[in-house]
Parts: sequence; C-alpha cells; structure tokens
Amino acid sequence: MDISVFGAGYVGLVQAAVLANVGHNVICVDTDPDRIENLNKGVIPIYEPGLEGMVRENAKAGRLVFTADAPRAVSHGEVIFIAVGTPPDSTGRADLSHVWNVAETIGRHMDGDTVVINKSTVPVGTVDEIKARIGSTLRARGVEGLHYDVVANPEFLKQGSAVSDCQRPDRIIVGTDDPVSRQVVYELYAPFNRNHEKILMMDARSAELTKYAANCILATKISFMNEMANLAEHLGADIEMVRKGIGSDPRIGYDFIYPGCGYGGSCLPKDIRALKETARQVGYEARIIQAVEGVNESQRRKLFDLIARHYGDDLRGKVFALWGLAFKANTNDMREAPSRVLMELLWQAGATVKAYDPEAMDECRRLYGNRPDLRLEATKEATLEGANALIIVTDWQSFKAPDFRLLRRQLKDNLIFDGRNLYDPQAVRRHGVNYVSIGRSAV
Repeated sequence: MDISVFGAGYVGLVQAAVLANVGHNVICVDTDPDRIENLNKGVIPIYEPGLEGMVRENAKAGRLVFTADAPRAVSHGEVIFIAVGTPPDSTGRADLSHVWNVAETIGRHMDGDTVVINKSTVPVGTVDEIKARIGSTLRARGVEGLHYDVVANPEFLKQGSAVSDCQRPDRIIVGTDDPVSRQVVYELYAPFNRNHEKILMMDARSAELTKYAANCILATKISFMNEMANLAEHLGADIEMVRKGIGSDPRIGYDFIYPGCGYGGSCLPKDIRALKETARQVGYEARIIQAVEGVNESQRRKLFDLIARHYGDDLRGKVFALWGLAFKANTNDMREAPSRVLMELLWQAGATVKAYDPEAMDECRRLYGNRPDLRLEATKEATLEGANALIIVTDWQSFKAPDFRLLRRQLKDNLIFDGRNLYDPQAVRRHGVNYVSIGRSAV
C-alpha cells in the first residue's frame, strides 16, 4: 500500500518505520524542517530500542521517505495516518490544533478515495469532527464523489518497547462503521495479525474512549500501589512482600503494581487530565480519576520528603548523586518525569545535583541549560564523588547491581534513597550501607 503518516514524532515515526519494514511504501511528513533534514541524514530525534536501524534500513531501500511537502504526502497516500501531538492546554484539555490542521490539509489536497486513520490521542468525538472538516474543505473546493472515511485507531505503544509493541501488538483497536475502511484496515494490518485475530472492530467513539480508559486504569494501578506503599510505611509492613502477595492472584497480576516515586511521561499524566476534563464537560464527576491524579502528584514529591525527613528542609551545601533522569528506562523522555520534580525541589532547598542517565543527558541539558547547581556526569560512578547521598529515580538495568563497596567509600553520609526499590534491604545492610526505599522500613 501507499501510506502517508503525518507526524514524525514518537508515534508517527515508529508507525511509519514498522509499516515500511513489512513492505508498504511510506511517506512521513512533518512541519519541522530541521527534523526532516536530520531524519534524511539518519539522525533519529528520540531514543527507542531498534528504531534507528529500522529507519535507516528502510530509508536506504526507498520504502520510507521523509518530507515537509504535505500536498505530496496527501496525494501519495491511499491510507493517511494522523499521528501528531495533542498536548494539554492550561485546562488539561487536549490541544487539537495540529489535528485540525492535518484534517484541513487532507481536504485541500485529496484527489482520490482515501482512508484516514487517526492515531493521535484525542477526546471522544474527535474522529467525527475530523471527518466533518475534511468534508467541509472538499465541498469548498467543489470536489464531489470521492469516498473517504476517518477511522479511530489508537496506539498502545510503551516507550522503551514501542517497536516491538508495534510489530507484535496484543490488540488492534479499530473504530469505524464503514465496510470499505474495515477491509482496508484488515489488509493494512495483515502482517501483524497472522497468529491469531487481534483486530477488534467497534464504533469510533468507543475506540477513542478505549485509549483513555486503558491508560487511566494503568495509572490507577500505579497510584493504588503507591498509596499502599505509603500505608505500609505507617504500619511497619514491607510493600515488596505485599506486591508479591497480590500479584500472584491472576486477577491482579504483577504488571503496574511496582511502588515508586510516581508515574510520568507523555501519556499517563496527559490522558488522566484530558479524561477528567472530558468528564467535567459532560457534567460527570470522575472521582477515581481525580484521586489517581492527586496520589501521583503527592508521590512525585515522595523522594524529596524522605530526604527532607532525614536532613531537614534546609539542604544548603548538600550534594546529591542522582541516577536516572528519564521518566522510565529505555527512553530519553523527561516529560513529566519524577526526576524533574525532585531536582527542582532540591534546588529550591539549596542543594546541588550531580546526575547521570544512559540516554537522557542531552534532554536534561536542553531543559535546564548550564545551571550551577546541576552537574551532568559522564558515568554513574562519577556522580558519587563529593556527594552526601545517592538518589535512584529511574530503573535502568545498569543501576541494578552497583558496587556497594564503592558507594560506601564515596558517599559522605553512606546513604541511598531508592525511588524504585531496586535492592534487597538486607543485602544492602550486609554491605554496610544505609538504605531508604519506598514502602519499606529504613535500614
């Protein structure tokens, strides 16, 4: 198939590369000329395992083309994906201006039958509005007789495993009542639907709500577990034992029940706010969603609260080694990252941060520049020199088996604050290191 993808960001770039990799002819269009220039040079704007090689291989083969020429992309695509950003506005609602721009661009340049697939995360009812805007633009051109449809096809990619998720999806949600579009979608996704039926057909509004509902229930599990961790501290229980106890119940499972210092990233915080605002607009009080957001806002302060409990609120002159800047492992994304909340609170209290992350160092420089109270180090070991204590914020694999003898020698206060519960408290104690984690008694 000839496919065009509007948006060369996280979702659009992964989708374009994976579709090209199975043989489709894909044009990926973006309004950022620098991004297009870099992509044509093989420079990938995000870190995602497996993506760089796939982009370069398919671009070299001619199956994946990057351009800023929107009319060319519209004319090329018998299937056109909308995969542009929908950032929250000041009220928490999704800003749909980029989606509307793409819809009107399609209407201005469409010259044949087209199936438009929306992968941007949007409020319920947006697909209907996209279709209306395309139709209005076509009528303004005096164009009649073209068959077009807009399909809701939300993405369920996890940062850090997005390429794998796209190649081997656990489900493909498709929202349309149009039989032609259904057939096109089946053909499009056939390479990913071979082992068993993964395509779930439904109406567009149900598909749109499915995306928000999925992210909100995942966020709910995280906030619930963090609430239990805080309760465990008061009761003298060990949340890791509790996690194993409840996770062994197949109705609950182990996914998303790891306690920590809060969730972040580009999806969960934004989607919680957007669904809460959608509920408000229709006059419904979404109490669970409000509670989930409230717990997470508090939890992202958790590490600072533990530090302040130990040292006091005045941290002037203290130096902290920080392992992990990205909101999760296997990405360089620092959007809504707990590390940002923690660092900003530490700076306000007068502390200095020496930080390391395997992938997010450049992003941290972009966000914070050359602050005198932030020092970015080339290795995790370099952060320890002169530091009072170590703080762990991201669960990168390279942080899971540290040299505790080195930590004991280097850290002035011989102390770890672990926001991801990476270590066994008894093992840390045997190494003679003081250890504070989430939902467990301090060692």
